[in-house]
Amino acid sequence: MRTWHAMWLARIDRKAAELEQRQAEEEHRRPIPDWILELNRATGHPLAVHVGDCGMAGRRRRQVDQDGARRLLTVDGEPACPICRPDTALHITD
Repeated sequence: MRTWHAMWLARIDRKAAELEQRQAEEEHRRPIPDWILELNRATGHPLAVHVGDCGMAGRRRRQVDQDGARRLLTVDGEPACPICRPDTALHITD
């Protein structure tokens, strides 16, 4: 019984290591955008503007450039993430 469990534990450890390696390679290949527009999961409407590496941004997102982020925050009136504060990073004051 110990041998059987040890065999399965070794298989699980190998698979976990493979998945971690694959994820690390994928993250390394994908560049981090400067600015992100978070989108509503149900409607696709904008929810908030984030700095590119903000961990609070949801999974549905769209990359935007600096001018686009400024426009979204000032002209379109989209809210800024209260955690990463893209408005502060863009030097936008009320």
